Amino acid sequence: MKRIAVRLAAAIIPVLGAAGCASAPGGNYETASTLLPSPSTSGVRMEMPKTPLECVPYARARSGVRLFGNAGQWWVSANGHYARGHTPLLGSVIVLTGYAGPGRGHLGVVSALVSDREIRVDHANWLGNGSIILADPFVDVSPDNDWTEVRVWNPLSGMWGLKTYLVAGFIGPSRTPRSDRTAATD
Repeated sequence: MKRIAVRLAAAIIPVLGAAGCASAPGGNYETASTLLPSPSTSGVRMEMPKTPLECVPYARARSGVRLFGNAGQWWVSANGHYARGHTPLLGSVIVLTGYAGPGRGHLGVVSALVSDREIRVDHANWLGNGSIILADPFVDVSPDNDWTEVRVWNPLSGMWGLKTYLVAGFIGPSRTPRSDRTAATD
């Protein structure tokens, strides 16, 4: 029985390793958790409110973007009501899609612009415990450097998360549609 388990493990481990390498996105910017440069984590902190929070009411209160419904609907709901674009701006709401399955999303509010590839985001319930994470590093790992894919810093593990998240875009901070070159036209 032990021999079968050892042979099975020997056969599976190389397959898992190859699958992990083959699925790593990111084009010209290394996205493996161990290869991403570590951000400055000065100012990153977690708070546990008396009542656990979800990302939607937190983003609404923090940004002033008055949209309702689940996070996966915000990008479409903002059309015609709020500026939408693909460039992070201070105070804008980042909309992640496919966060916890199809149709599900996650929202956060851009609190600092660090570089053309890194921002800080304030968001709630990222870890599923209702906590608020402030100044959490998000890094653009999209192949075209266009903020369509991000990795998120995990303050509990002290490293970049293993998953790459798709970004629908950024909403606001104004109600007037943006005129920048990245404004959505749909």
